[in-house]
Amino acid sequence: MRYAQFQPYRPFYVMAKPVGAACNLACDYCYYLDKAALYPEKGRRTMSDEVLECFVQQYLESQVNHEVLFTWHGGEPLLLPQTFYEKAMALQQRYAGCHHVDNCLQTNGTLINDDWCRFFHDNGWLIGLSIDGPACLHDAWRKNSHGEPTHRQVMKAVELLDRHDVMWNALCTVNSLNGEHPVEVYRFFRRIGCRYIQFTPVGGLQRNDGSIEAAAWGRFLCAVFDEWQKEDVGEVYVNIFEATLANYLGVTPGICAMSPLCGHVGVVEWNGDLYSCDHFVFPQHRLGNIRQKTIYEMMHSEQQQAFARQKTSGLPQTCKACRWLFTCHGECPRNHQYLCQGYQMFFEHTKEFMMEVRSEK
Repeated sequence: MRYAQFQPYRPFYVMAKPVGAACNLACDYCYYLDKAALYPEKGRRTMSDEVLECFVQQYLESQVNHEVLFTWHGGEPLLLPQTFYEKAMALQQRYAGCHHVDNCLQTNGTLINDDWCRFFHDNGWLIGLSIDGPACLHDAWRKNSHGEPTHRQVMKAVELLDRHDVMWNALCTVNSLNGEHPVEVYRFFRRIGCRYIQFTPVGGLQRNDGSIEAAAWGRFLCAVFDEWQKEDVGEVYVNIFEATLANYLGVTPGICAMSPLCGHVGVVEWNGDLYSCDHFVFPQHRLGNIRQKTIYEMMHSEQQQAFARQKTSGLPQTCKACRWLFTCHGECPRNHQYLCQGYQMFFEHTKEFMMEVRSEK
């Protein structure tokens, strides 16, 4: 059965973790390393050819949009050989039908070499590179399994990606250290030629020493916004600025955390287990396995619909009465409004700019 004939309520996406939580780094604030405990069995814990084909076929057959994006995540997805992704692309061609397929991959960058860059370039892959700013800030938290710094390796990856003309974006986790140096962090990305920056706060359900406090998050966003507004409007894309403006304009933002609805971004583990969300990979949020159920039926199951409803039904009265609800929609449920104070600071700081841009549309 081809599930694309059934029109879902809205498009959904499934992120793939073909190596699960396996990683060659041991970042102190990582929210995913401990997910390896979900699968304590010995032996191979990488996606098999059977699961890969099942995932690619089901994912494509469940999509109603012409453009379909495959996102490869981890852990560290480059722990798998290039042949794995060549198989994935061959399967995408086999099952694409009328769809146009794109691929993106999120990596810590330490395993990137010329061969990988040629592969990315030749196949039009978009690469997300995890980097937390200059070396003094990045290396404080992002170390390898031997406790050694990684910034030099990541900067080598930037050089290689640029040399091979590979499209790449930066993912910067904002933590208790670099969160205190917003201008330095932003100028670093501008200096290395990055034109798309995703800032993601450390914290939420699994708080640790790297977690940023709400007020610090607000100060960080305001300071970066001021620096960006000076000369980079229209030149540098900052995810949270764009998402905020989208909500002012009444269009769906690119950040699911700031969308009015939830539950449309699932994650499939190396063994085919499907979970409600990348940040809710817990036993109670396991929807099933793609070898027994289809992605379509699991993403449209009552369990997933109940998960989606928690975004609005779980909002406290303070959120419902907040003047900024239209801009954040309660943010991600994993944070339990932990960052509210910071977001309120940012929304107040940027309201005139956002309203001015809206009036020009």
